[in-house]
Amino acid sequence: MDRLLPVNAADDILPDYRGTPVERLLKYHNLGAPFGSYNQAEMLIGMCMDHRKNLQLPAKFAYVIRSGGANLSHSEFTISYAISVGGVKALAVIGHTNCGMVNVASKKEAFVSGLVEKAGWDHDWALAHFHSFAPLFEISEEIDFVLKQVASLRQRYPKITVAPLLYRVEDNLLYLIKE
Repeated sequence: MDRLLPVNAADDILPDYRGTPVERLLKYHNLGAPFGSYNQAEMLIGMCMDHRKNLQLPAKFAYVIRSGGANLSHSEFTISYAISVGGVKALAVIGHTNCGMVNVASKKEAFVSGLVEKAGWDHDWALAHFHSFAPLFEISEEIDFVLKQVASLRQRYPKITVAPLLYRVEDNLLYLIKE
């Protein structure tokens, strides 16, 4: 966690993000800044679907895509739409501590038995489903995965500000990730 930069004051926000929607996101969530009024989204936030995370944001400030592990690799069209038609100026990729997608392979038995018992799936279908999709969503470590996502997005959208962040479920705050 020594790669995290806490944001406890406005001065903690890195210069690259000052004056951008990323700065406003950090001020709203971490610093309790009064909510602005928005008619359209200024940014897109990609974050994990985990239920333990709840961002403090004003209405209409951001599009939010939630996917296991904050994996945005299958959301390219949606991101492109938010930029081209929606007019967003920035992206934030927010990973979080204790993510269930880290080492998802170790959860195979729970996954398969859960689909069989709770959803009525056939065991072989559940197993095939796991083997088909687990490799697409498994992440090795939260911070490294966020940085990979950010690098890919920056290459794809070079005029858009893309920020790597981590949500610590232990304190419900956002942290900048050192690059």
